[in-house]
Amino acid sequence: MTISSSLNAGVAGLNANATRLGTISDNIANASTFGYKRAATDFHSMVISSQGATYSAGGVRTTTQRLIDERGSLVSTSNPTDLAVRGGGMIPVALASEVQGKNGSPQMFLSTTGSFRTDANGYLKTPSGMVLMGWPAQPDGTIPAFPRDTQDALEPVRLNVNQFTGEPTTAIDIAVNLPATQTEEGADGELQQLSIEYYDNLGTSENVKLEFVPTVPGTGSSNEWTLTLKDTAQDDAIIGEYTLLFDDGRTSGGTLQSVTSISGGAYDPSTGAMIVNVAGGPLELNIGRAGSSEGLTQLSDSFAPVSISKDGSPVGNMTAVEVDANGFVHAFFDTGITRTIYQVPLVDVPNPNGMVSLDNQTYLPSPESGSFFLWNAGDGPTGDIVAYAREESTTDVAAELTSMIQTQRAYSSNAKVIQTVDEMLQETTNIKR
Repeated sequence: MTISSSLNAGVAGLNANATRLGTISDNIANASTFGYKRAATDFHSMVISSQGATYSAGGVRTTTQRLIDERGSLVSTSNPTDLAVRGGGMIPVALASEVQGKNGSPQMFLSTTGSFRTDANGYLKTPSGMVLMGWPAQPDGTIPAFPRDTQDALEPVRLNVNQFTGEPTTAIDIAVNLPATQTEEGADGELQQLSIEYYDNLGTSENVKLEFVPTVPGTGSSNEWTLTLKDTAQDDAIIGEYTLLFDDGRTSGGTLQSVTSISGGAYDPSTGAMIVNVAGGPLELNIGRAGSSEGLTQLSDSFAPVSISKDGSPVGNMTAVEVDANGFVHAFFDTGITRTIYQVPLVDVPNPNGMVSLDNQTYLPSPESGSFFLWNAGDGPTGDIVAYAREESTTDVAAELTSMIQTQRAYSSNAKVIQTVDEMLQETTNIKR
């Protein structure tokens, strides 16, 4: 029985070292595979109870494990949608075949890196056919409060590279100096005009016309103007009319003293703004707070627009897409505006090494890995997302070659045990002769 157990132990040793050689071979073969996680083989002894002076060899068993929680070093690339995770967490992806099949929500897989580029349908996809997943943003660029313990709200990140977009103008800040001499006795009461461009809801250029008419008194100075606002989108219809009174005191001379609304939205002295309705909706016009030197002033004898600033933009083409460290996907347009279109979360599980390993450096949560949770990149246990980067393989070729030498020696030694047992059995057979 002892000799037979020695034979079985030798065979078990051969199988165990063959398994270890298999993981070593896999690791070396994937030494240049981005995102590859090395596999490791552990040996476990088998003990068979001995009786008296007799000992039975139990042999050895092996277990293999993919070390998913190990992270490789990051290398820079030139593609803005090459993504890698720096720290904890993994990027959600899906099979392109499931996404394009449109048979319900695609299965979520996880990866730590990927080289994503737009395909013919606009999906951000790797050469191996994995599509990036994320939460879609609302038209204003905000991300709704999606549930974090399910993948149901995730959608394939799809870009319309031929997309046009524009931003309507909602606020205009103006700073204009009005000539104080026009409100004095004997002035000619010349009309002062200013036209400011704005963009409507369709990106079309329109104008708000500002007309300043001074009040010329019989004696002295009135320091008073009438402001009339007209909208070219409504055939120069009047959208607001206000009486402006300026201060002539020593410390605050030339600043707005009061604004009286004749028509249009009321003036807010705390913000210096009034709301008027252009053809596309409300428009905030900021003329400056009362007593402030910013905005409208009345000094000297010249009409001088000092500054005009506004939001909004004309229609433009998408020129680039980038993913920031927090996972927000930003689209850049040739008009200079940036729009948030998706957010890519990072997925974390309690036991990453318990996930199921699949092709293309992807993994699937399992009961052994624990329940997953979708975090904002940089929150909780997760790291951040690095664009223009890939994660290298975790294989250390030098260490694997060293292990290969050890495995070869161990395999040879187990083969020698089998050879020795064979010779001993042969000697036992020869006793009969």
